[in-house]
Amino acid sequence: MARSILVTGSAGFIGFHLCRLLLDEGFEVTGFDGMTDYYDPALKRARLEILEQRPGFRQVTAMLEDRGRVMETVAEAAPDVIVHLAAQAGVRYSIEAPRSYVDANLIGTFEVLEAARAHTPAHLMLASTSSVFGANEKMPYAETDKADAQMSFYAATKKANEAMAHSYAHLFGIPTTMFRFFTVYGPWGRPDMALFKFTKAILAGEPIDIYNHGEMMRDFTYVEDLVLGIRRLMEVPPVTGAPAGTFDSLSPVAPWRVVNIGNGQPVKLMDFIAAIEAATGRAAIPNFMEMQPGDVPATWAETRLLEALVGALPRTEVTEGVAEFVTWYRARYNA
Repeated sequence: MARSILVTGSAGFIGFHLCRLLLDEGFEVTGFDGMTDYYDPALKRARLEILEQRPGFRQVTAMLEDRGRVMETVAEAAPDVIVHLAAQAGVRYSIEAPRSYVDANLIGTFEVLEAARAHTPAHLMLASTSSVFGANEKMPYAETDKADAQMSFYAATKKANEAMAHSYAHLFGIPTTMFRFFTVYGPWGRPDMALFKFTKAILAGEPIDIYNHGEMMRDFTYVEDLVLGIRRLMEVPPVTGAPAGTFDSLSPVAPWRVVNIGNGQPVKLMDFIAAIEAATGRAAIPNFMEMQPGDVPATWAETRLLEALVGALPRTEVTEGVAEFVTWYRARYNA
């Protein structure tokens, strides 16, 4: 079993939960995070303070795109597995500030790939997104479906990451797994995400913006279920020529595959809002709006490949997961 793990984006939402899980299992974890101000840095600092209290955790604070910083960290930590979660996130923000996506997602990922080339880990794992499926109408989304019509620059940078990582896997024999996340939510979630914004507004008696007049569906995935999927995938590095089945995305020319990590059960947006109302005991004040540029009306993960590789994972019901978030939110913000 791998004992040393490098997690980029360690102070981020998913990275924080993954680091806690790994530390619980006794791994040595090196975190790498730029602590950017895309959203409230106080939330990132609070996550990091929890991690820094744990034996076996070490934090490096630096920007991915700063040339050589990832390389130095990987050389020093000598990780068995690199989990690259750090990125500039957000579909809508990529319309306002596209250069930040070039810096973090393209140049930053290049720095990670170069570090993996120089100090090859047993497994390189990189986060992608369900947004790469873009304009696809066939659902559920399968890893083997074409994904060539991205609807946002954020999604385009993530699809580029998949292609970049494939080339390095082919050229340098780096076992590489990309995972496509589907609408992750839960305690310690980002303030720019719907659950956080809706909960904050509902508790304050303020309206919530509901896009596409509520005609949306998302494959909401509870964060603890998702990081358990990452943890189990750590033990299954791709091997060229050994597919899990005809549905495997394994490359024919590289130890590289892409895997969906989702709940596999799409939920209507209005049902998600109803779960928040139930957990808060308050009624939402809806402000129905048109679809936003770059957004898609629905997502739904095909999870057959994930289950073939790691077995069945927990699938937390939305009502339970939302209630956990609301409990955390009320405690943290005295709401």
